[in-house]
Amino acid sequence: MDFSFTDEQLSIARLAKSFAVRELLPGAAERDESGEFPLDIVRKLGEAGLMGISYPEEWGGIGADSISHMLAMEEISYACAAMGSILGAHYLGSDGVNLAGTDQQKERYLRPAAAGEKLAAFALTEPGAGSDLGSLSTTAVRKGDRYIVSGVKHFITNGGVADYITLCARTERGEGTRGLTVFIVDRGAPGFRVGTKENKMGIRSACTWELVFEDCEVPAENRLGEEGEGYRLVMTILDRARVEVAAMAVGMARASLDAALKYAAERVQFGKPIITQPVLREMLADMATEIDAARLLVYRAAWLKDRPGRISKEASMAKLYASEVAMRAAHRAVQIHGGYGYMKDYAVERYFRDARILEIFEGTSQIQRIVIANQLTRG
Repeated sequence: MDFSFTDEQLSIARLAKSFAVRELLPGAAERDESGEFPLDIVRKLGEAGLMGISYPEEWGGIGADSISHMLAMEEISYACAAMGSILGAHYLGSDGVNLAGTDQQKERYLRPAAAGEKLAAFALTEPGAGSDLGSLSTTAVRKGDRYIVSGVKHFITNGGVADYITLCARTERGEGTRGLTVFIVDRGAPGFRVGTKENKMGIRSACTWELVFEDCEVPAENRLGEEGEGYRLVMTILDRARVEVAAMAVGMARASLDAALKYAAERVQFGKPIITQPVLREMLADMATEIDAARLLVYRAAWLKDRPGRISKEASMAKLYASEVAMRAAHRAVQIHGGYGYMKDYAVERYFRDARILEIFEGTSQIQRIVIANQLTRG
């Protein structure tokens, strides 16, 4: 078993870290405070080649493996969790085109997304349906050479500024996951409008919007795959995205640990730096050990992502454990900072708010446990 990285993997990790230190760290707190979407930084992210890391070179990507991709996600999220979420949502929105798109669709949507010329979003969640895909109510009715899409999508990261949205809708009447189909919707499509922008607890500059489709016209050529194949495609997209969330979590947990180490070494109480206190040293040791364990789960899932077969169990394990590790790391970092950790003057206050979403989006921790248990008990 080889735990070393290739030269390409290390090169991409260095590229992401250099970008993060230069472009993301300096203004992370200000972006959190303003809650404004950083389109200027997204453009720079594309220019740096970080928006198509694991996509094929023939379609504008770098053509690197998924471990390289996760190393980059980790470094970006270490510096700014919101930017990690923006980048993850972009991959989430473009991955369906990568997996199921025709050559024409890839030319029109994947190539500019991989090059950072277009920003993507993924519209799945609705006001009445999140984890329960069988309750999706957005409909897509075929009329000649187009579909008429009607419905509302909720909590869509990048949604208000994306150049295109990958959307899941119901093309057959009835309930359950049968009859779901995935479409690409252009920002300027007739009948599409951006609704409410949400005011969030954390990752505030990774803005999320309500998206409204009022008899929205979508060309039939923008359908991804065949009618009724949407559930399988969506689940594959989510499996892959959960590995990205897990990598985000590792980066965010590392940031909490480093902040705690720095503060504990500088803060003096009872005549000594508090890092000399056994109880704090135990907390730091637990943080470091859990982060390493999470990292190994992420790398295993990333390695499997590039190989045939489903990765539902491994992706859910990585996402479940890494997200909870990030939350515990942020909690401990705030505790080590004491009262200062509760103040916005210190980054750990933001880390704590940012980490909370990791246990919720792309499937809650409870859903991950259901997925894992189902995989373990399959006949």
